[in-house]
Amino acid sequence: MPSRKLSDPAPHIAQVSPEAAIPGGELRIRGKGFAQSARPRVLFGESFAPVVVGSDSLIIARVPENASGDLMIASGQIVSFPPWHCDIGIPLAEGLHPVSSPAVDHRGQIFTTFSGSRGQSTPVSVFRIDPSEGAQPFLSDIINATALAFNAEGTLFVSSRHEGIVYQVSPRGEMSVYVEGMGVATGLAFDEQENLYVGDRSGTIFKISRDRQIYVFATIEPSVAAYHLAFGPAGYLYVTGPTTSSYDCVHRISRDGEVEVFFRGLGRPQGLAFDIDGNLYVAASHAGRRGIVRLTPDRQPSLFASGPGMVGLAFTPSGAMDITTTNTLYRLDVGITGRPLY
Repeated sequence: MPSRKLSDPAPHIAQVSPEAAIPGGELRIRGKGFAQSARPRVLFGESFAPVVVGSDSLIIARVPENASGDLMIASGQIVSFPPWHCDIGIPLAEGLHPVSSPAVDHRGQIFTTFSGSRGQSTPVSVFRIDPSEGAQPFLSDIINATALAFNAEGTLFVSSRHEGIVYQVSPRGEMSVYVEGMGVATGLAFDEQENLYVGDRSGTIFKISRDRQIYVFATIEPSVAAYHLAFGPAGYLYVTGPTTSSYDCVHRISRDGEVEVFFRGLGRPQGLAFDIDGNLYVAASHAGRRGIVRLTPDRQPSLFASGPGMVGLAFTPSGAMDITTTNTLYRLDVGITGRPLY
């Protein structure tokens, strides 16, 4: 690694955005003195990062696979100091196929899917992941397992977009049909009264009471992929669902089933989650940059985490953010408390 010469002015990092990333994500680094004597280089710990754009005051660098959280700029033999800390995602499990957000239980165990292509029967439908032990098979025999949600008692619910069924699963993996006839069943969420909401991506949000009475709660524009559901402040249900538009929105639905647009301007919005302060995080693209977009309560957007292929996220009891891509589960230790789900 290059060494710093104390007699020369070192490159100075003033800002890095976004504040977090996973491998493959791009970070914009602003400052000065990046190209004093040579083309700037970017290091994450001992690993060099590909430089997409490099100038004396701006660098866009792509996070390498084995990056650590300490970022430095090297110009010739001169290195920026001190290192700039970045929250870089650590892979917890690979070889997956999630199509929505993971689910985290009271103990911090993570559940995610191997959904498969349309109609595909896969050896494992749902994996259980302990950060210290890796991924273990948890469920099989669900075709196209799609969304996951826990109720207050710790029962896991799993939707099948192929079968139009929502299954309930005990902590020991005992599975039974909870409700069927849900169309192309995708997103799942529970409200404070433990009613279950199911998104049929053809255009319907169903509400299932605790005694399994089924109601049509709301109708919205059909999605080409899936609906993703999350409850936010004041009992509003928030829904994303990619359409053929590149300028999609987050819908918000009141307790009475009234639908409004909360925010418009996202590309392919998918999984979503709230923090305890009412900020909404969505796996989407904004202004041409893909990752996790944060929407404040007053609807101001910013890219929170950068990375390719993100489909969902969930907060853990320890304040981490678990992110699913199309084949991997990553953990970002961001120190954010998620909004309680029940």
